[in-house]
Amino acid sequence: MTLPGANLGALRDHNAAVLLGLLRDAGERGASRTELAGRTGLTPQAVSKIAARLRAAGLATEAGRRASTGGKPATALRLVPEAARAIGLHLDRDSVTATLVDLAGTALATRSAPLAFGAGAEAVLDAVAAEVAALPAAPGALLGAGVAAPGPLDHRAGVLHRVTGFPQWDGFPLRDALAARLGLPVVLDKDTNAAALGLVLRAPRDAGSFAYLHLGTGLGAGLVLGGRVHRGARTGAGEFGHQVLRLDGPACPCGRRGCLEALCLRAVADGDTALAARLLGTGAANLVQLLDIDRVLLGGGTVLAGPDPYVHGVRAELPATVPVAVTPAGARTVVEGAAELVLAPLFGRSGHAFALRSDETTISSSGGI
Repeated sequence: MTLPGANLGALRDHNAAVLLGLLRDAGERGASRTELAGRTGLTPQAVSKIAARLRAAGLATEAGRRASTGGKPATALRLVPEAARAIGLHLDRDSVTATLVDLAGTALATRSAPLAFGAGAEAVLDAVAAEVAALPAAPGALLGAGVAAPGPLDHRAGVLHRVTGFPQWDGFPLRDALAARLGLPVVLDKDTNAAALGLVLRAPRDAGSFAYLHLGTGLGAGLVLGGRVHRGARTGAGEFGHQVLRLDGPACPCGRRGCLEALCLRAVADGDTALAARLLGTGAANLVQLLDIDRVLLGGGTVLAGPDPYVHGVRAELPATVPVAVTPAGARTVVEGAAELVLAPLFGRSGHAFALRSDETTISSSGGI
């Protein structure tokens, strides 16, 4: 299913990926070689070499000339978004969303359909494959699919663990099964971690530390600490909904009692939005005190259906210095992040801070992910 397109061999070294990432950030205006050298610490000669490779590969092109400041006007370069595509997949407990994006992360098409996550592997794989097959064709190389699924899971092995409420998925190799079914490379991560990746990629370079709290069919968190997505060794970080708030509380499908998720979902089911928001705020306050995060973003179907009570309820439980807001990407937060699981490594942003390699020069970037 991979289509002809850009020669991604041009990204054979890390510095080329970092420069391509800067061109992505620059948008249509692009960036001159001098600007790229200043941002990276690379020599102008090194930047020119890399730029020539990116242009030859069809990944970058000229974006006009900068105004002259006394010398020869500088030629700007920009990313070629149509050079490649990626698919993002959000597998929720009751729905599947598929999006096709270009190299800049702009959505070209999006589809959603009901999904019965408890129906078994074959039914889920069939439903996902049908949504992917229904996405329209578009120019550029099809790089692969990023899959955001409920946790817990092992993102390195691509294996699901005991998904809350669906223990039958424990040990299922979802990444490899989907790769075989779709005929594409597949990257798997937890839904909230994928969301956090997409959010930090679109945040300012000094994104700092924040938590994305997702309340929908379940409750979880994506954590960004020091500008990096914090997954934990087994993608276990961010199981926010399973902090115990009441020792004598209701049973949770995870096997414990009084988990925040069980309490919050019960309040939602009872129509007590004020209580659900207060519970969410209490959990958020625990997180802020534990990790000293800078801000809290809220998302998920339940929050987005009526965000104001949740924003006010969470804000009431937090210090005044910690802002609370609804995620700017809205309902697309998770699926956009899923697509970035494929795209981000092309730009030197796989989820960790990046450094330019010493073969051309070495710097550390505070803007890594």
